[in-house]
Amino acid sequence: MSETQQIDFTMMYVTHDALRRDVQRLAAAIATGRAGSSSVQAGWANFKAQLHVHHTVEDDDLWPRLYRAIGDDPGRLAMLQEMEDEHAVLDPLLEALDAALAGGDDAVLARRVDELAGVLDGHLKHEESSALPLIQEVLEPADWRGFGAAMRRKQGLKGAAMYVPWIVDGASAETRARFFSALPGPLRIVNQLVFEPRYRRLGLWAA
Repeated sequence: MSETQQIDFTMMYVTHDALRRDVQRLAAAIATGRAGSSSVQAGWANFKAQLHVHHTVEDDDLWPRLYRAIGDDPGRLAMLQEMEDEHAVLDPLLEALDAALAGGDDAVLARRVDELAGVLDGHLKHEESSALPLIQEVLEPADWRGFGAAMRRKQGLKGAAMYVPWIVDGASAETRARFFSALPGPLRIVNQLVFEPRYRRLGLWAA
């Protein structure tokens, strides 16, 4: 792939950062005895929804594009299988944390969220260090745009109305600018006037 065809991974990185941020927020809520509050429960439900969409579209659209591109290369095939295996490992961790939240034992909750944080961060780092360079090497920008279109279809308008303000929740001015530069211009205005005010009223993770 030529330098003029470089893929912009902004959306992937900001999504990963938002996922890490929410796990940190859950850990902080557990540490301060707020895990059972409605705002934390709503934040956790949104985190799970965002993670589900992100991983489902990777599994259904992005990884198949990579499998077609790499052919029978054993090292690359093994790495992609690791990506899928890591996704599968996360589901039981989410279920275990759900059970711990329902049980209300803060010590168990702390262990569960630490485990989730470690596994999720390990997976995201692995994706950033191995899968993204492979995507840059073997896919075309049109493939990445196709993955983005699949993500938008999966989210729909309702999903986008949560995703956009969720990404920039607590983000630095630099991150906000980088994120919105990767989106159609009018979406920044829609977010400012509609999405973000509505999102703030939900009070996700609020003390």
